[in-house]
Amino acid sequence: MQPYRTAMASVAFALATSTAFAGAGHDGGHGGEHAAMMGQPGNPAKADRIVEVSMTEMAFEPSNIQAMEGETITFVVSNDGEFVHEFNLGTEKMWQGHMDEMMKMMDTGMMTVDEVNHDKMMQAGMMHDDANSVLLEPGQTAKVTWTFGKKTEIGFACNVPGHRESGMVGDITFVKQVLPSS
Repeated sequence: MQPYRTAMASVAFALATSTAFAGAGHDGGHGGEHAAMMGQPGNPAKADRIVEVSMTEMAFEPSNIQAMEGETITFVVSNDGEFVHEFNLGTEKMWQGHMDEMMKMMDTGMMTVDEVNHDKMMQAGMMHDDANSVLLEPGQTAKVTWTFGKKTEIGFACNVPGHRESGMVGDITFVKQVLPSS
C-alpha cells in the first residue's frame, strides 16, 4: 500500500505545482520595481551596523528599526519561536503578491508550521532565496544585508499564512541620524 500512496502523492504534487507555479519564479513578492525603490542587497563586509532581530509567535523584536538613506544594515535574524517564520523587507504591495506564493508553499507541503522542505521547494523552482528575505525553521538564524534607498514606505513582515494578518509586522523608520539604543 505504501508504494501506491507515495505514487499518488507524487502525482498530486506534480499536478498541483504544474498549475500553481506555472510561470512563477517566486519573485512576485520580492523583486522588481518595488525592491529598486526601497534599496538593494548590501555587502556584509561594508555594513554600517548590525541589527539583531528575534522572531517569536506573531512578533518581531524590535518591531521598529531606524534607518538612514543609503545606510547598509546587516540584520541577524533568529527564529526564537516554535513555528516557521519569515523576515521579509518590503512594502504592503510586495507582501500582497507574496502571500499567494506562501499559501501555495503551505498547501503543497513545501512548508509546514514548523518545517521547510527544501527538496520540494527546489523541485517547484521556489528557492525562497531572495536577498530581502529569509524563511527560518525554529532555532535557525540567518543574515539579510540591505542598503536602503531613498526614504520610502518599507517595513518587514512574516508572510507565512496568518502571521502578518495576526500582527507579525514591523516598521522601518527613516531618520537623519540613528540614535543609540537605550
